[in-house]
Amino acid sequence: MALTESYMLPLRTNAPRFSLLNVVSGKVEKLEAHKGKKGTLIVFICNHCPFVVHLLDSLVEISKTFSKKEINTITISSNNILTHPQDGIEEMKKLALNKKFIFPYFFDETQEVAHNYQAACTPDFYLFDSKLNLSYRGRYDASRPGNEIPITGDDLHTACDLMLKNKVTKATQYPSMGCNIKWLEGNSPEELS
Repeated sequence: MALTESYMLPLRTNAPRFSLLNVVSGKVEKLEAHKGKKGTLIVFICNHCPFVVHLLDSLVEISKTFSKKEINTITISSNNILTHPQDGIEEMKKLALNKKFIFPYFFDETQEVAHNYQAACTPDFYLFDSKLNLSYRGRYDASRPGNEIPITGDDLHTACDLMLKNKVTKATQYPSMGCNIKWLEGNSPEELS
């Protein structure tokens, strides 16, 4: 595992559109089909990363809270399943069913979506407003595996509340931190630049 920070896609960026396999439904679905009326939270995750495992239960709960505010959650895994079969489609589906995801879990096989969002790590959070313009990107909160800080989702909750009030936060948005996305050979941002 290489500890990696998110790249911090520029605020107000319009959400790159995609059509990906929803591992639970078994169908290819578009972003627009899962867009929330007042906002959309897109999170790059995977099954095995300890940073994701650390906060996954909280993410499932926060998605229920956000849903009541008409903000939908979408999760995407872009990991290379040849090198990390534990992040494969069947394992993704098992995790989604076991954790009772109320949101889609998409597989980004070509990693094109991860590149379009400049995703770098798992978890990587992107909160878009009702027009799919980026309102927040960064960390969930200050909690990390082993640092003894409670999981609260404070950073994301604050960003959500400000977005719903049509206010732009002047506070610093801290990058998310976690495992690097497991890129296909020759597909990492460094190799493509």
